[in-house]
Amino acid sequence: MDEQAVTRTYAVTGMTCEHCVRAVTDELAALSGVREVRVDLAAATATVTSAEPLSDESVRVALDEAGYELGSGA
Repeated sequence: MDEQAVTRTYAVTGMTCEHCVRAVTDELAALSGVREVRVDLAAATATVTSAEPLSDESVRVALDEAGYELGSGA
């Protein structure tokens, strides 16, 4: 089942601290089908592993809820 997982890295703008990392992690982890979220503050990225591909719009909305923006690298 894990071999069907999809992993994608998104650029996230506006993160400055560990609180930011937790907020982004929590919002992305709440998306349907998400199995794992790894946020890299230094690289300003979030790597998400999910059961199926996530739409850019769903990721954008989750990041907006956390107070951040989907960067141009998505």
